[in-house]
Amino acid sequence: MSWSDKGRQLKHKLARVNWYFCTGVVFLSCVLGTVVWGCVQLHELLNDADALPIEAVAIKGERIYTTDDEIKNALQSLMQSSFFSADVVDVQKALEALPWVYHASVRREWPAKFKITLQEQQAVAHWNEVSWLNINGEVFDALAHSEHDALPKLFGPEGTEIEVLTSYQQLDDLLTINEFKLASLRLSPRHAWHAVLANGIEIELGREDKMSRIQRFINVYPTLKQSEKPVATVDLRYDTGFAVGWDDSKKRVDNK
Repeated sequence: MSWSDKGRQLKHKLARVNWYFCTGVVFLSCVLGTVVWGCVQLHELLNDADALPIEAVAIKGERIYTTDDEIKNALQSLMQSSFFSADVVDVQKALEALPWVYHASVRREWPAKFKITLQEQQAVAHWNEVSWLNINGEVFDALAHSEHDALPKLFGPEGTEIEVLTSYQQLDDLLTINEFKLASLRLSPRHAWHAVLANGIEIELGREDKMSRIQRFINVYPTLKQSEKPVATVDLRYDTGFAVGWDDSKKRVDNK
């Protein structure tokens, strides 16, 4: 085949090519390439802490025990991020990991501000000597403060926190209106109740009918306090009676 024949064949093939389609494919490829490049650039911009820095963080909510330094340390990852790349969930978890923080709310405020609202734990009782119970009966660990010294001391197996707290509140309400104060309540692994009043009297309530048994103590105490010796212990684990232990080391001064 001569060169002239090959040239004619090439011209014939080129004439059959759909140049509109090829041009469209090239144009679409350019557009897609530009979009991809733009997305990459935008992603880098949104994640650039220098280009879109967080300019302010507002902390709301009453704080008594959570310090500024604790919050600052918890927000380190936030301040190293850009306004858009900051992980709100991670920031919330870091704040709620602080000992006295119960709940943290974190949200963005355009153009470069974060608003954080903190709710601190409300300790209502000591729990097993090393922890605290909050108002919901949930256990948390935190350093003690002097104002917590007067909180009741509650004890019980794991998983009984709400039961013990509720029982304490019920018993203390009944005792308070009769001028007693419940200082400690313990639930044993065998589910027996042991109470200690603020005046030091220890009361065995057993596993059943603790409310009726504490009422029995309230009813009989006016008679018991007539003794020269103060009451040390009262065992109410009987259907109708009770056993009293006297404090032989001293005479009664104040039984309430």
